[in-house]
Amino acid sequence: MIITPLDPFGVRVDADVDRPGARLDELPVAELRALAREHHLVLLRGFGGFAGALELTEYAAGWGTISMWPFGAVLELVEHENPDDHIFDHSYVPLHWDGMYRPQVPEFQLFHCVSAPGEGQGGRTTFAHTPAVLRDADPGQRELWERVTGIYRRKMEFYDSEAVSPVVTTHPDRGFPVIRYNEPVAPDAEFVNHPDLEFTGLPDDQLAEFHDTLTAALHDPRHLYAHDWQTGDLVVADNYTLLHGREAFTTRSPRHLQRVHVLGEPALDNPALVR
Repeated sequence: MIITPLDPFGVRVDADVDRPGARLDELPVAELRALAREHHLVLLRGFGGFAGALELTEYAAGWGTISMWPFGAVLELVEHENPDDHIFDHSYVPLHWDGMYRPQVPEFQLFHCVSAPGEGQGGRTTFAHTPAVLRDADPGQRELWERVTGIYRRKMEFYDSEAVSPVVTTHPDRGFPVIRYNEPVAPDAEFVNHPDLEFTGLPDDQLAEFHDTLTAALHDPRHLYAHDWQTGDLVVADNYTLLHGREAFTTRSPRHLQRVHVLGEPALDNPALVR
């Protein structure tokens, strides 16, 4: 494997130039899994793509047990004509963690780019390195964040759930501190199907400081990686550690991703799920 670091975190694995289009299943998943746990994000580029959702599912099963949804294993992330939720719109998506409303939280997300947006059309997927945010935080800011608990309610086609989590908590397997946070939607944003968010633990007059300082730290270039998609890319992200979101993209652009959730070993029962 040809491995190079990404900035500010993660690694990129490129296909050998002498073997363009080599199959991903020729790479040892155990080594890729170790890279994902160490570096939290792995970009696989230049390899042969997947013929369809079934082929992607078969590959993802090599990473572990797939978290199944009512629609199956693969979520097709593509703009809908009349979306009933923001994930099927072209708007930005705030930073969050996957599985926060589900019975089990996946360890890994596999994102496969079927078709990349055109140049200048936006649509980068964003990833925030939450242990780095906490490491670099001013002690007073971190103490403020540690006092806050988020209460998140969201209703969509696939669930109607409530999750409650401290903003600063611990990695379920490795014990280092991480952030679990769903950014509030910007007040001026056009956004389909707002989640209902509530934050407790601070007086009302300190909540703005909490959100402003945490958002600035999460989006600090030292902590945020924004991925420019190329058709055929496969990105594996550590969902236990990172938060992720999406930049807005030009409506009717050809942006089409596929996403699969892979559970940990053992599977993590969602500690935040209330209902």
